Amino acid sequence: MSRPLCLLFDCDGTLVDSEPLLAAEMATSLTAAGLPFRAEDYMGGFRGARFRHIVAELEAQYGKVDPDHLESLETTMRANLNHRLATDLVPIAGAPEALAALSRFPMGVVSNGPENKVRTSLNTVGLSETFGNSLFSGYTANCWKPDPCLYLHAASIMGFAAEDCIAIDDAIVGVQAALAAGMTVVHLNRFPDAEETPEGAHMITSMYQLPTVIGRLHKDRERRVAHA
Repeated sequence: MSRPLCLLFDCDGTLVDSEPLLAAEMATSLTAAGLPFRAEDYMGGFRGARFRHIVAELEAQYGKVDPDHLESLETTMRANLNHRLATDLVPIAGAPEALAALSRFPMGVVSNGPENKVRTSLNTVGLSETFGNSLFSGYTANCWKPDPCLYLHAASIMGFAAEDCIAIDDAIVGVQAALAAGMTVVHLNRFPDAEETPEGAHMITSMYQLPTVIGRLHKDRERRVAHA
């Protein structure tokens, strides 16, 4: 008997091209706080990481920042970012087409970012109706990738076991989280010359490829279930 399949998407870098905007705002704010940081640092080694994790890494190198100053700085940074997300954001190439082709499947968004940031991003690029309220934020669940708990939280709320979910994520921390959760994982690797897809994940280099890969994985899964 066929079992339903759920698709869980990361947001930044998977559905929306927000990472260059985030990297630029983060570089401005962190450098002003005495934690030297360049936009390319985010794109190179910190993609998908929680803001406070990045701060902790920089503080270990450059020294502690006053927590009240840091909190004020983060608030300003997120306000500036939300403004840019509402005006400058575009979808990842192929994402709207992939979602339309896969609309028969239940879908959710699983992000390390705050929920209001996710909502702003999806609204700006016209994808909010695709997911409705199936948005799962690390700040709401109080757990963040690469811990598997956020993906497991999303699956549980949507009513699916981990093995009945396919996670689609561009960041290594997200791929690791979903693999650790026991999900099938598709890694959107837009930088294949610089980034290696973790073992066990299925690599694509463009969202245009996703419907074909999901179709193949779905058929393989149906065959396994039929012979179980």
